Amino acid sequence: MALIVQKYGGTSVGSVERIQAVAQRVVQTVKAGHALVVVVSAMGKTTDGLVKLANEISPNPSRREMDMLLSTGEQVSIALLSMALQALGQPAISLTGAQVGIVTEAEHSRARILQIKTERLERHLKEGKVVVVAGFQGISATDDLEITTLGRGGSDTSAVALAAALQASFCEIYTDVPGILTTDPRLVPDAQLIAEITCDEMLELASLGAKVLHPRAVEIARNYGMPLVVRSSWTDEPGTWVVSPVPQVRSLTGLELVHPVDGVEFDTDQAKVSLLRVPDRPGVAARLFGEIAAQSLNVDLIIQSIHESNTNDIAFTVTKQSLRQAEAVASAILPALNTEVTHPDGEAEVMVEQQIAKVAIAGAGMIGRPGVAAQMFSTLAAAGVNIRMISTSEVKVSCVIDEADCDRAIAALCKTFEVQKSGVRSQEPEIRNQRSAVSSQPFKKPTPYTLHPTPHTPPVRGVALDLNQARLAIRHIPDRPGMAAELFQLLAAQQISVDMIIQSQRCRVINGITTRDIAFTVAQLDADAACTVLTQASPKLGCGEIVVDREIAKVSIVGSGMVHQPGTAARMFEALAEHQINIQMIATSEIKVSCVVAKTDGIKALQLIHAAFGLSNKV
Repeated sequence: MALIVQKYGGTSVGSVERIQAVAQRVVQTVKAGHALVVVVSAMGKTTDGLVKLANEISPNPSRREMDMLLSTGEQVSIALLSMALQALGQPAISLTGAQVGIVTEAEHSRARILQIKTERLERHLKEGKVVVVAGFQGISATDDLEITTLGRGGSDTSAVALAAALQASFCEIYTDVPGILTTDPRLVPDAQLIAEITCDEMLELASLGAKVLHPRAVEIARNYGMPLVVRSSWTDEPGTWVVSPVPQVRSLTGLELVHPVDGVEFDTDQAKVSLLRVPDRPGVAARLFGEIAAQSLNVDLIIQSIHESNTNDIAFTVTKQSLRQAEAVASAILPALNTEVTHPDGEAEVMVEQQIAKVAIAGAGMIGRPGVAAQMFSTLAAAGVNIRMISTSEVKVSCVIDEADCDRAIAALCKTFEVQKSGVRSQEPEIRNQRSAVSSQPFKKPTPYTLHPTPHTPPVRGVALDLNQARLAIRHIPDRPGMAAELFQLLAAQQISVDMIIQSQRCRVINGITTRDIAFTVAQLDADAACTVLTQASPKLGCGEIVVDREIAKVSIVGSGMVHQPGTAARMFEALAEHQINIQMIATSEIKVSCVVAKTDGIKALQLIHAAFGLSNKV
């Protein structure tokens, strides 16, 4: 007999008829021999209606009273579903978040779960009852026992947290779509269902706007090794399994207050190739990485900085063994590039650096926590380590540094993020020198659903589009340790989350000071605040102008299989080049490639890339 947690969203319980249909599905699960906890959201548009009522009373209601009001929506759902189950002869009991023991921070409207006291829940399960729980809510750990809500995605978060606390077999998320699709079906009608996806892939897609699962819920699933399945409320189709790596044993106390970083990684088998002053036009990245793919060379990090005049810079890293081939490929395309553009600083050129290393912090807890990247940059600055290259994703921040600084950087990062280093560097030059620093706690037993990417794993699971970002470019920042840290600490202090970060490869000497440009993206709603903060600080930072561009789109491919398959990024770039879509920025991680394009090209770019990887034809 399995213990299963099921979650039903607002559309699934949007009417009496739908509640009765959910009750029928629940009874079928129980008859199959399973114990069941059911988490439900408020019915249909109930929450919207409650918010409207509050706004008619007050233009600025207190967050405490909003929590008191909004928590009533789920109480209606749980009572009705419990009644529907009892009418079918199935013993059931409804419990609010407080009654079920979901203890949270005393932060109204955005509380995180601290722990779940499962004694009452387990007692009812032993009695053979289905326990119907109000999602989205809990009770504070303070003496006042305040009702709190968890914010956006709260019901998903409640369900996965309950599954982790109960050590359930798995957690089912029932919604109005058949599972996780390869992209937004409103933009690509023939988007296909993904049968299995890893938590890391899902975190990237969820953070990029795939709204089927909230990143907080996926983060908990990843941290506690809880298998998820996303299914339709209306059919019996199998849906999508979201699976985890073998997790560390974790305490259930402070359930959502985990360390934002659970790994410090390093790689000293890296060399960097930079192409400076290449034409800022469609097709350059496609040509370069297409030739590199033709040589079967694996590329690690790729960045393309913002344009300067009519050119920009592209840099990428490869293993030291591949450097000579990669340099030859880059040099071979230079003559053609130099005939296409004239730049006041000179012709395009190739620059190679061998004595470099990559250090990275990784962890699902970085999502939604402004300042983690800034903390990394501050740590490196305090250790006297200058950052040569930055590339970011939702679950990883990578920096290229001088190889001589690697040991000092790792030690400082492990100390800052309270992560213990394990393993030693390999002395065998043919073995890629990459290790992960992890907690010393023992591992849990693996779940039977763990996916291990292989050379046969599809390179891309999904394609995502974000039309709600703005880009800020800061010109001529002094190139010295601590500048990136100071810059991003200012933004973190204002609770501004930064997405892509690109540091230019081209240096300029201004008044005797070596400078670089840094560009980054933020949510459009944060663009004005970010610009104001940086403008006020620019005299102290010693930087040049700050340029804001709101007319951008970010299109990304995500897939753990791309690490085994050279040419994945090239295929993405070629799809854009064939239709004359210019790439304005590039940033990569091991499982994601993101490009910034003009906003007017965003939807078309998504459709072209989705088709280029044959995702519409998958079954």
